[in-house]
Amino acid sequence: MDSKLTLAQRVNILRASVMGANDGIISVAGIVVGVAGASASNYGIFISGIAGMLAGTVSMAMGEYVSVSTQKDSEKQAVAEEKARLKLNYEHEFEMVKQKYLAQGIRPDLAQKATEEMMQKDPLVTTVRERYGLNINEIIDPYAAAIASMVSFPTGSLLPMLAITLFPENIKIIATFIAVLIALALTGWGAAILSKADKKQGIIRNVISGTLTMAVTYLIGKIIGGRRR
Repeated sequence: MDSKLTLAQRVNILRASVMGANDGIISVAGIVVGVAGASASNYGIFISGIAGMLAGTVSMAMGEYVSVSTQKDSEKQAVAEEKARLKLNYEHEFEMVKQKYLAQGIRPDLAQKATEEMMQKDPLVTTVRERYGLNINEIIDPYAAAIASMVSFPTGSLLPMLAITLFPENIKIIATFIAVLIALALTGWGAAILSKADKKQGIIRNVISGTLTMAVTYLIGKIIGGRRR
């Protein structure tokens, strides 16, 4: 990871990596459990998992690149517009920041002082943050986001693939369910920490989504497999 990245950018990339691994776990777990439900051979299950992993990796990386690029373009446009405003009418932008502080309940004298200090320090960062709610220092590089997803998705995919193929035949389904749910609990916990969200809700949400995904695909696989017999 580039040493020039700010802490906020590092956290955002790490969050993207955790979510990429989470998507890899859920997506491929759904595929391999569904195929296993149709009573396919271990080879067939593994090939299906590999295909899902490769397709998911490319899709996630490209999707992340396009999404972050679009977001970055809009943020760059906002920064360019704010630069023009500062150049044309600095006093108006100063007053805009001051009014923002006043709206938060800050006393007029303190709002004036805070505005002066912030505008002296970095007027562009201050006005972009107050007008658009953006932090210039937190803009993510789309290439970094795409690479994070490209690495994390297949990494997460490995767990369900290995579990479904390496465990004994009589316990492979339930063992895969348990292994995947434990992994999803960990990624849910990690994502909640990085997002400063409720950890319990993050874990429960992740575990429920994983359970539903595997249960539905397994039942569909059983139905399809039963009809073929």
